[in-house]
Amino acid sequence: MFGSAILEVAAGVIFIYILVCVICSAVREGIEGWLKTRAAYLEHGIRELLHDPEAKGIVTDFFNHPLIFGLFSNKYTPLAAGKGVSIFARGRNLPSYIPAENFAVTVMDLAARGPQTDALNSDPNGPALSLDSMRANISNLNNPAVQRVLLSALDAAQGDIVKVRKSLEAWYDSGMDRVSGKYKRSTQWIILGIALIVAVGMNVNTITIADYLFRNDAARAAVVATAENAAATDAAKSAENYKQVQAQLNSMNLPIGWGQGWGAPKPKQSGEPWNSDLWNNLVAPITGWLLTAFAATMGAPFWFDMLNKVMVIRSTVKPHEKSPEEASEDRQTILPAAKQPVQSVAGVQQTRSAPAAPRLPSLASSPRDSESSTDGCDADIINPTSDQDLPAAQGGVA
Repeated sequence: MFGSAILEVAAGVIFIYILVCVICSAVREGIEGWLKTRAAYLEHGIRELLHDPEAKGIVTDFFNHPLIFGLFSNKYTPLAAGKGVSIFARGRNLPSYIPAENFAVTVMDLAARGPQTDALNSDPNGPALSLDSMRANISNLNNPAVQRVLLSALDAAQGDIVKVRKSLEAWYDSGMDRVSGKYKRSTQWIILGIALIVAVGMNVNTITIADYLFRNDAARAAVVATAENAAATDAAKSAENYKQVQAQLNSMNLPIGWGQGWGAPKPKQSGEPWNSDLWNNLVAPITGWLLTAFAATMGAPFWFDMLNKVMVIRSTVKPHEKSPEEASEDRQTILPAAKQPVQSVAGVQQTRSAPAAPRLPSLASSPRDSESSTDGCDADIINPTSDQDLPAAQGGVA
């Protein structure tokens, strides 16, 4: 169904997608390093998890706890409260990641010792963190919803403080899974916008590139060779910067950029009535840019896996094109029917007709033992008795 040329075009286009994904990811990480949007999403998720959307109670105590406060600089300043977090929210100095164990131990310590960090709560001779101390002082949390979560964990632990911590960690992880989903969706929108800018700005048109590779064997071979090297060395997953990727794109001499004009249209050829100015100057550029942009949202790892699969399929298709399969050389000789003399048991030579059905050649050279003529193994059966003429059987089970 697919020839090697089609597979090579697919490999070349996928390799271009990988390079575009690398560019978009680098730009996205630069924006993230400047805005720290991950921290904003994390802070908003903890507000929802601890049932303190305004960050005026347990959330403030949580971020001011020494186990959490050491994960970021300066003091905790709540972000603007709202129904959600914008895709370009600024996280300022807040932490972008909080380990689940830190979260669980912080909640347990707030319940047992309270939010204040002073000489009394830091006294080594004070009561140890235990199930009894958490249950007795759980009102320190000053949050009925979180108190009920902690009481449920205490009841289910059956006297094992490690189980309490694991239960709180699982509660935190489930909440952060939801936050991660929101952040990934916002990242997809940002990458889509970046990819559209890259596709239009650099004129990376999927349709034009695929058409060019299909018509130009030398360019297709060069791109496929580069793609094979990338698949072998895993270069697409390395930390390439924007200039390196741009230089690699320029070295391929592909119809990328604005050197050939709007949309990089291919010259109209005879027999192609559909290749009109409307297609070259409007439909093809817009469609090609959108294909490139949507492909970039899938990410470089996805397209890298696709490249490996295409290369595997191509390696199995190309040998068949070079040397087609041959028919089997296993043949058998059918002997014609003939009348052959046979030796009866009594020594009288008789003649019988060979069966009409074809027979395989006899093994004349097969060895026989000295008793072959005695035990009757080589005797032919003449006038066999049919089943109807046999006498009735006697005995057996009644």
